[in-house]
Amino acid sequence: MTAISEVPAKWDEPAIRVLMMPRDTNGHGTIFGGVILSYIDQAGAIEARRQGLQYMVTVSMDKVVFHEPVFVGDLMSFWTETLRIGNTSITTKVVVEAIRAANPSERVKVTEAQVVYVNLGQDRRPAPIHRQANAYAES
Repeated sequence: MTAISEVPAKWDEPAIRVLMMPRDTNGHGTIFGGVILSYIDQAGAIEARRQGLQYMVTVSMDKVVFHEPVFVGDLMSFWTETLRIGNTSITTKVVVEAIRAANPSERVKVTEAQVVYVNLGQDRRPAPIHRQANAYAES
């Protein structure tokens, strides 16, 4: 089994994949930025969980950049990486790629962001991060 300190900062697979649906569109026919932000938050939380956090809250999203529009039918992949693990917080980077429905051979970076999570204790207050073995660690 992989040692706790050896959980890699970056996966070789996306944290999540989502197919964009018509319910997620804005008045311009593209996907709402808020929908993408929600998935970014989920993907970053999966990365934080992989690094040992159990209970956490999102405290900030920084450097959010929307590079390209997202369309109905695009398959979105949310790639995550741990940038920093502090005493009570963890910073993750999420890069979002779209495989275009209209051209499945086209892969486009559409969004990226950094997300900071704070580890919580049972009292719901910030607590030190105690990294532990988990099912997300590669064996």
